[in-house]
Amino acid sequence: MALFAYKGRNPRGELVEGTLDAASAAAVADQLITISVTPIEIRPAPPTAAKPRPEWLKRLSEPRIGPLDVLLFSRQMHTLLKAGVPILRALAGLQESTSNRSFAQVLRNLRQSLDSGRELSVAMRREGIFSPFYVAMVRVGEMTGRLDEIFLRLFHHLDFERRTREQIKAALRYPAFVLIAMGLAIVIINLLVIPAFAKVYAGFGAQLPYVTRLLIGFSNFMVATWPLQLALLLFATTGVRLWIQTPRGRYQWDRMKLGLPVVGSIVRKATLARFARSLALAVRSGVPIVQGLSVVAKVVDNDYIAARIEQMRDGVERGETILRTAVASGVFTPVVLQMIAVGEETGAVDELMQEIADMYDREVEYEVKNLSAQIEPILIVGMGVLVLILALGVFLPIWDLGRAALGKSM
Repeated sequence: MALFAYKGRNPRGELVEGTLDAASAAAVADQLITISVTPIEIRPAPPTAAKPRPEWLKRLSEPRIGPLDVLLFSRQMHTLLKAGVPILRALAGLQESTSNRSFAQVLRNLRQSLDSGRELSVAMRREGIFSPFYVAMVRVGEMTGRLDEIFLRLFHHLDFERRTREQIKAALRYPAFVLIAMGLAIVIINLLVIPAFAKVYAGFGAQLPYVTRLLIGFSNFMVATWPLQLALLLFATTGVRLWIQTPRGRYQWDRMKLGLPVVGSIVRKATLARFARSLALAVRSGVPIVQGLSVVAKVVDNDYIAARIEQMRDGVERGETILRTAVASGVFTPVVLQMIAVGEETGAVDELMQEIADMYDREVEYEVKNLSAQIEPILIVGMGVLVLILALGVFLPIWDLGRAALGKSM
């Protein structure tokens, strides 16, 4: 592959120029025609003598490849392949049109791998940005000759996951903001407000109420040890993150998430919806059920549920029915188990799995919309208790001193 500089005219007649990697000038012309650019001049690009940047600086400056890049790639590949554009020319056109330099490099690597004789699924696996499920589905598309159809299904699958994540983030944004504000308020009150009142109360030399003494004692403790508390907080946060990155820690954390009040049910249903939709897509595309369960277990994004899915796969390998393994997993509701039973009896497992995914989607959407309404009473009660304790602790001494002063004047 060599680097060529080109000049051409787009459909609006405007002059465009740039560089492309290709085996020859004719290949560059083919790529330009694919993206509706009429070539005017194509010549080898002069070598650059720029000093290469350090590898760590290069990694920091390069844009990241996000889920949206893969989502748009899937849709564009479906459109190009459906129109009859060869894979190499389709990748070349996408490489030229993408605004993400990192993703353009990935597309360049895919083209080079295809030029060297590798299959697209193998080339995608080497890049590391495509999930095992994505690669497995592309492999199925290559074997069945329905790669354009697979890319469309992957697009809808990724779009569903993106919308679900955005809904959950939007629902948790307000509660998270309130909790952060409450935490900052507690810190400021204990470090700045209560010590000022404590100096005033100390000047009177009177016996303070128990609540006030408790607040002053806690404030003194925070003032004296806040550097240590901050260090412990950072240490604990780092320790928890490192623990979650271990296989056992990730498993335990994913299991605890399912049992959290209010949000645990949403996490469980969203994970099972992802499982059902992925399995339906795999079975509909011709993946055997055992292989489908193996691939889906890697993409549910929950190690606890993934372990249950792998148990289902082991049971199916031993000759058990999907229904029996699903009951043994203990993660499905009775309604879902009935639908799985009907799917096995009728031979429409993919359709019933899609129905399960749609049912869980509707439940997740409803619960996410009502998540703020469920959390708000808890937050209001917590803020009320906090305000009550602070009000009693701060104003009770003033009230007692006022009563004492009135009693002396009378």
